[in-house]
Amino acid sequence: MFKRIVFAFLFLFPMTIFAQAKLEKMLSDRDKMHREWKASESKKSGIFGNRTKKDMIETNDWMARIIEKDNQIMDELKMLSEIEKTEITYEKNDYKFISQKQEREIAILKRALEEKDQVVQEKKSDKRTYEWTTLIFFLSTLAFGYLFYKGKKGKNAFTE
Repeated sequence: MFKRIVFAFLFLFPMTIFAQAKLEKMLSDRDKMHREWKASESKKSGIFGNRTKKDMIETNDWMARIIEKDNQIMDELKMLSEIEKTEITYEKNDYKFISQKQEREIAILKRALEEKDQVVQEKKSDKRTYEWTTLIFFLSTLAFGYLFYKGKKGKNAFTE
């Protein structure tokens, strides 16, 4: 299980670093395109300082490139999101496996504890039986001793 976590980490970590660097490059490219678009937007090569059709087409071309780059960035973000979801799913499954394993171990320990409690109760029961047997033996010995003493004392009275 630990090997799976390490493998997933080592496999996906460079991918996320590479994806992050790729995303940063895309963003810098988009920023550069945006500056180019701004520059083309301010171009006025027509008569009397007006914009020509060619200027507008160039501006629209830059806008189309920016939109294409935005779509690439969105695709990259979706991919990063999927990678993160996959990592989270792996972690969730690993934690689920760990918790299930610990629950099984806890159940085994509870069973062992119940068995030990049962053994302790049996030992207490045996101890009680021994205590009662000892008490009955002691009381019966006292009773027989008293009766013997009384019997001896009664015989001595007749013999004298």
